[in-house]
Amino acid sequence: MTTPVALTIAGSDSSGGAGIQADLKTFAALGVYGASVITALTAQNTRGVTGIHAVPAEFVTAQMDAVFSDLEVGAVKIGMVAQAASIDAIAAALSRWAFRHVVLDPVMVATSGDRLLASEAVDALRTKLIPLATVITPNLPEAAALLDEPMAASEAEIESQGRRLLSLGCRAVLVKGGHGEGAESIDYLVGADTTIALAAPRLPTKNTHGTGCSLSSAIAAGLAKGEGLENAVRNAKAWISAAIGAADRFSVGHGHAPIHHFHKFY
Repeated sequence: MTTPVALTIAGSDSSGGAGIQADLKTFAALGVYGASVITALTAQNTRGVTGIHAVPAEFVTAQMDAVFSDLEVGAVKIGMVAQAASIDAIAAALSRWAFRHVVLDPVMVATSGDRLLASEAVDALRTKLIPLATVITPNLPEAAALLDEPMAASEAEIESQGRRLLSLGCRAVLVKGGHGEGAESIDYLVGADTTIALAAPRLPTKNTHGTGCSLSSAIAAGLAKGEGLENAVRNAKAWISAAIGAADRFSVGHGHAPIHHFHKFY
C-alpha cells in the first residue's frame, strides 16, 4: 500500500488554528500523511498576530531537501512565505526537485487583518512562485492585490481577474468568494478553457480562522491521493463548508475561533 503524502510550506500559528497546524490537521482529516516546512513563526491567537519571526532562507532550503530526499511527496501546499528570500529558496527547491503538483495560497493578510507578507515580496510571489503552481487560491482581496486593482464586485470582474492571474503562468486559479456578499459563497475555478462556479451557502459564523489555509491544503490532499484538479477542488469545497458549518461546536479563544477540521469524527 502506498501512503499518500502532502507537504505544507507555511508559517506556524501558535494558537493552532491556521498555518502549518491547520494544514496538518486538514491532511490528517482527509487521510493523507502530512509533512511540513516552516517558513516563519508567528505569535498569534484568535484575536490577531503580535509577532513574526522569519526562518532563514537557507534553513527553508534544508527542510525542503530533507523532506524531498526521503518522502514520496504527492503534492505541495504553499502558504505564508513571509519574505522574498524564502520565495527564492522555495522556487529553487521546487525546480530542482522537478515538482509537479503545487497549490499556492498567496497569503498576504491574516483573517484578523494583520499583514503576513512583506510588501516588497509580492512581486517575487507573482514572478517566481505563481508560474510553478498547479493552482493558486486567492480570495477576492488577494486577487486584487496581486493585480494592483480594486476588488472585483461582480461575476464578470471575478472571472476577468482570474484570467489575468492565469496569464502569470499558473495552470488554474481558484478565486474564493468568502469575502463577497449574498446568500451563497461562490468560488470560481478558472482554467485555460473553462470557468466553473462552485457555490455553497454562506454560513452565519465568525469562527473562520484558518479557512483559506485549510481549503488549499484540502486541495493538495486530493491531488496527493491522485484526484484530478476539478475533483480535488470540488471535494475540498464540500469539506471546508462542512468544517465551517461545525465551527460553532468549538469554544476556542475570544476572537475568530478556528473551523472544525475533524467534524467527521467528533
